[in-house]
Amino acid sequence: MCIINYERVKEVANSLSKLRLEIQARVDTFEDTDYYPDRNTDSNTVIAYFLVMVAMDHRLSRPGKPYEAIIGGKRYHGADLLYRLGKKMLDLNPSFFEPYNLEKITKHDIMKWLCVDKICPPDPDIRAMLLRDLGYKLRILYGGEPLKLVEESKNMLHSWYKTDLGFIEHLKNFYAYNDPVEKKAMLLAKFLERRGVFEIKDNENKRVPVDNHLVRIGLRLQLVHIDRNIHIKISRREEVTSWEDICIRIALREAWHEVAMKSGLDDFILDDLLWGMGRRTCIQQKPLCDNCLSGLECRNSVCIFRSICPVGLRISPPIDEHMYTNTWWY
Repeated sequence: MCIINYERVKEVANSLSKLRLEIQARVDTFEDTDYYPDRNTDSNTVIAYFLVMVAMDHRLSRPGKPYEAIIGGKRYHGADLLYRLGKKMLDLNPSFFEPYNLEKITKHDIMKWLCVDKICPPDPDIRAMLLRDLGYKLRILYGGEPLKLVEESKNMLHSWYKTDLGFIEHLKNFYAYNDPVEKKAMLLAKFLERRGVFEIKDNENKRVPVDNHLVRIGLRLQLVHIDRNIHIKISRREEVTSWEDICIRIALREAWHEVAMKSGLDDFILDDLLWGMGRRTCIQQKPLCDNCLSGLECRNSVCIFRSICPVGLRISPPIDEHMYTNTWWY
């Protein structure tokens, strides 16, 4: 139903390979203290923080209800607001992120923490459940020490030995990280690698964390051939099934992996580029192909894919990502 379009993969990879060195030179180390722990923070706290924040990093805005607020005179939107509030909590009460506290978290605690005035993330009850599950299993399976997740994985994302588990396999113990396409798991691995607490040995097993932004860009670039029935659902803005969602995202995950390999980019670095592009330039409904504002994806106010993208070339209308609303996978 969802098949990689290798000709398009090659075109996109060739376009990116020309910019590889420039893209690699601007890697985010996730040290901005507005959002992330200070550089001198101990490894266990760093892992605990990102483990909790990524667990809740899904579906923050809904149609007509953006998760957006002003804090200290600055406007924060979506994940920026989530991580800003996370860092404020870490500064105020570091023990909040410890397993024994996570086990007791309620819907009320989530709302008190993540609501700004009347602006709240959707499904606070689900987010509370995910954190309770995370805290309980960290205590039972890992002695309450998040660092053991990395240590027991032996710095491998995946392990094919029956006696060992890779980092991704360990994360599947938790409800928050049970996405078959491993979006949150790969995002967490990216954060921890950049912060120097996870030295990934099997780079060939890296994959981009596929969310709605990466799907939208991939569909517009026609990196995959989508089953006709799914395509009709997308064009009509109808909800897809969980299996259809998995089909779309896993095909695009592997397509982007092919792009990364052929362009010489690390999958996680490619994700930096694509995620920013999806938020700023290749936006829903009206992508800014010719008036790109800023970021790695912009060259002289033009999107770097403008000359090869069917949408940028005005060959195809700007298709949006598929509709799959009620999920904590991404």
